[in-house]
Amino acid sequence: MTSEDGRLGRVVLDQVNLVVGNMAASVDFYRLLGVNIPATKPGWSEHHRTAVAESETSGKIDFDLDSQPFAAYWGAESDKVVATGPVLGFRVATREAVDRVYERVTAAGHVGRRAPYDAFWGARYAIVEDSDGTAVGVMSPPEAEHRAPPSPPDFAS
Repeated sequence: MTSEDGRLGRVVLDQVNLVVGNMAASVDFYRLLGVNIPATKPGWSEHHRTAVAESETSGKIDFDLDSQPFAAYWGAESDKVVATGPVLGFRVATREAVDRVYERVTAAGHVGRRAPYDAFWGARYAIVEDSDGTAVGVMSPPEAEHRAPPSPPDFAS
């Protein structure tokens, strides 16, 4: 799924985050389904898990499970908290493109859940809602010079 816009370049679906109410139960379910969800660093296992799936037709797509507290940390701005459910992630080529996509979508009347900001993992990131209220993240490639450890101590382990 891509779209072309002379100013923005390609917007590519490459990530699905599922905000879950019970991480252990969700990991058990998706493993039972056959999804390979590897172990992670201690301290992260209850907040964030990643399975990378390869598709013969669309390439790599990240499938992440995030706890509600962790999603509130990376996805909340004022009262616009990401509850449980999906966050579809779209990749753009530059940090500036994140800002332009967010401006274009919110100017058209869609809800902005999280204005563009420099996320701790090194990417520029924003969240908007589609016409049905589904959270849609827009993210630039991560850059080492923009990385920082997450602030909450329980996420820094």
